[in-house]
Amino acid sequence: MKQMALDIGLQTLPTLDSFFAGPNLAALQHLKLWTSGNMPSPVPTYLWGENGSGKTHLLRAAYAALKDQGLAVGWIDETNQTQLSFDESWVAVIMDNVHLYNLEQQQAAFNWFVNALTPKSGQPRWVLAAGTLPPADLKLRDDLRSRLGWGHVYALQVLSEPERLAVLQQEAEQRGLHLSDEVMSYMLNRFSRDLGSLMTLLDHLDQYALQAQRAITIPLIKSMLENA
Repeated sequence: MKQMALDIGLQTLPTLDSFFAGPNLAALQHLKLWTSGNMPSPVPTYLWGENGSGKTHLLRAAYAALKDQGLAVGWIDETNQTQLSFDESWVAVIMDNVHLYNLEQQQAAFNWFVNALTPKSGQPRWVLAAGTLPPADLKLRDDLRSRLGWGHVYALQVLSEPERLAVLQQEAEQRGLHLSDEVMSYMLNRFSRDLGSLMTLLDHLDQYALQAQRAITIPLIKSMLENA
């Protein structure tokens, strides 16, 4: 059966505390230390893993954690086509989905890397990046690929299905929602199974159930999709 992706516009903001680490605890602990300002030196960090392993969640959460402290942070991903110059006010630069960068974005990422680690003034900046492949296997220009592998490198693993179900159930309980076994099975069989998609689906269900003043059931899910 073909699974459906859900993209109807509502997502909660990712945080480091909301990330279920599972086998990725070391990376999470590193980023919590990284964003707390307690790292001894700004050694670059690179996260890699297949889609659904939590890379973008962690990068966006790190970005938000730094911004919440009133700090300026640079962000680049494969969608950036303009504003690719480095800003001296940044305390960190974050690069997501580096495996998808075109030549111009690769040039910008390399310049950001160089400017971050060898600034004209002040202390070196943090560099946090992520892609689907380990640094050595990235189809990028040599100088950028080598720099992505300079520092800490963490391989992220996708959560197992029981772990994803546990996270989904825990989040539902925190919202005061009940998800029956039948509803959980329907969600897994009809929608993308990565945790981010499932959590987005839960966001929509929570809002829709509240508006409809109904419990979350399979008919409610069908009704939500028909009215999306």
